[in-house]
Amino acid sequence: MRSFAASLLTVLLLASGAAGAAEPQRIISAGGDITEIIYQLGAGDRVIAVDSTSTFPAEAAGKEQIGYIRRLAAEGILSLQPDLLIAAHDAGPPPAVEQLKSAGLRVELAPKGDSLAGVQQKIRFVGDVLAMPEAAGTLAEQLETDMQGASEVARAVPENTRVIFVLNTRDGAPLVAGAGTAADAIIGLSGGVNAVTGFEGYKPMSQEAIISAAPDVLLMMSQTLDRIGGIDALLARPEFSLTPAGKNRRFVAMDGILMLTFGPRLPEAVRELATALTKTEQSD
Repeated sequence: MRSFAASLLTVLLLASGAAGAAEPQRIISAGGDITEIIYQLGAGDRVIAVDSTSTFPAEAAGKEQIGYIRRLAAEGILSLQPDLLIAAHDAGPPPAVEQLKSAGLRVELAPKGDSLAGVQQKIRFVGDVLAMPEAAGTLAEQLETDMQGASEVARAVPENTRVIFVLNTRDGAPLVAGAGTAADAIIGLSGGVNAVTGFEGYKPMSQEAIISAAPDVLLMMSQTLDRIGGIDALLARPEFSLTPAGKNRRFVAMDGILMLTFGPRLPEAVRELATALTKTEQSD
């Protein structure tokens, strides 16, 4: 059965007749950051399909869908006859990625980068893969210029503004962002301080620990806040209502893709969050 599946995948790929092209013309992009970079470089017309995190620009969202970036299906991807899958570093599951490579598809995984330098590295990586190094260099330089303006806004945020990023509140203790996360990085770039210390990654945090962390601002993805019923639903929970943020009704809701993707819109994300952190109150 395995050998049959492998043969089928190979046939699907070879049917495209495009394997190994120097400048890929049938691109599948997985990862909102990677897709945005491709479009910024002017190669969006070569994209034939994207994953579910690729919601910007609007033209990308209208492409054929391959599902969530961490739940890719090799057969579905190869049936589209691509000559390149270019994806974020965490694309998976690993067996599916290996299956695609074994079938002969060119698979390029971008480096992880939750910083200005990291985004510039991703831009240059995509530029090299698409044989567009000059355009990538120009975009990377423009990003640095734009970040200078965003950083000026971040410097206006009151010192030691403590922020807690809440990923979700389902299944018991809220899941919050510790060190080494994209949320931690964007908070720091935007002039805030992550109120969560002592662990890395996204982990559940107890009611007592959240109250003790004493965040000045609650930060969530707007999609998540809408799903749980808005800020009133969040503040109905004592672990949030009893914090300085809850008492003062200070919260920020941002588009999750913009906030956490770390693509070419990074300066926009920093500017938006920094501007929100300077306000004394946020209302829905």
